[in-house]
Amino acid sequence: MEELICGKKILITGGTGSLGESLLRQIINYRPQVVRIFSRDEAKQFELQYEFVGEKNIRFLLGDVRDKERVDRAMEGIDIVFHLAALKHVPACEYNPFEAVKTNILGTQNIIDAAMVHNVERVIYTSSDKAISPTNTMGASKLLAERLISAADFYKGSCRTIFTAVRFGNVMGSRGSVIPLFKKQVQKGGPVTVTLPVMSRFMMSISEAVNLTLQAGKKAQGGEIFILKMPVVRLSDLAEVIIEEFAPLCGYSPQDIAIQEIGLRPGEKMYEELLTLEEAKLATEFPDMFAVAPTYAENKYEYTGGWPAEQKTFSSHDVSPLSKQQIRELLEQERLLERRKH
Repeated sequence: MEELICGKKILITGGTGSLGESLLRQIINYRPQVVRIFSRDEAKQFELQYEFVGEKNIRFLLGDVRDKERVDRAMEGIDIVFHLAALKHVPACEYNPFEAVKTNILGTQNIIDAAMVHNVERVIYTSSDKAISPTNTMGASKLLAERLISAADFYKGSCRTIFTAVRFGNVMGSRGSVIPLFKKQVQKGGPVTVTLPVMSRFMMSISEAVNLTLQAGKKAQGGEIFILKMPVVRLSDLAEVIIEEFAPLCGYSPQDIAIQEIGLRPGEKMYEELLTLEEAKLATEFPDMFAVAPTYAENKYEYTGGWPAEQKTFSSHDVSPLSKQQIRELLEQERLLERRKH
């Protein structure tokens, strides 16, 4: 990572989000020349500026990836772009579909165009497992953005930019994710709302998401999608662990907190996929991740320490979920069972 980051000029779009903040904290350890935090969240920028008040190589830029001119200006002189800015919540995108198009699709194309103009070294785009066989607007917009990134590496001509993407599962503890929601519901005395008890999701920690993003930036040869191998969590088990561990911290007995089934929200799926059969045919497998070569590649890319992936669909329905004890240990490891003091 030293080689990737040290002395470089870095741009993080959506840099005030949960992943952006964690990525910043990691990157700053590798002595970049400058890190530009680009987001439209004025309040979060103010908070981050206060937290990093002693750091002289961090710049805060207000702006939106929808604004092509602002993106172009923010990217001037940049070496590496981490494109995190997106609309990520399924119901919000479902009820406001063209807003998802403007941010997730047009915003990504703005990043691509500016990167080519300024001949940046690498662009790493963060996607979602909801892009696989999408049944909702958010997933469909993420899928198209993945294709834009992959295609950009094909038609870039003499431009040196390497475009690549990482595909995430649910990032535990990120703002707006299910764990903070469950904890808030427990604090209020319940009920804890679960869509369907048997629903399962691929889960990853914020630290794993950051590491995957950096590893992708280092390994990328152009146009690939990198996917972390993630454990599967059944939502009802997750809710029960949160109640059992967090309720006593809030002055309740776990028996006091009810679990309420609310059914699938618009566009939601029972299970998620990491990899389609077609993608598996193009994938290289590593001990901790997959790398899916772009469809236009004549041959599979060759990586150190990789081997051809098994040709099958990777779905959360086909993976044994973590036990409640394993979930508990994972949450404790990520310090997600603590009650924050205000």
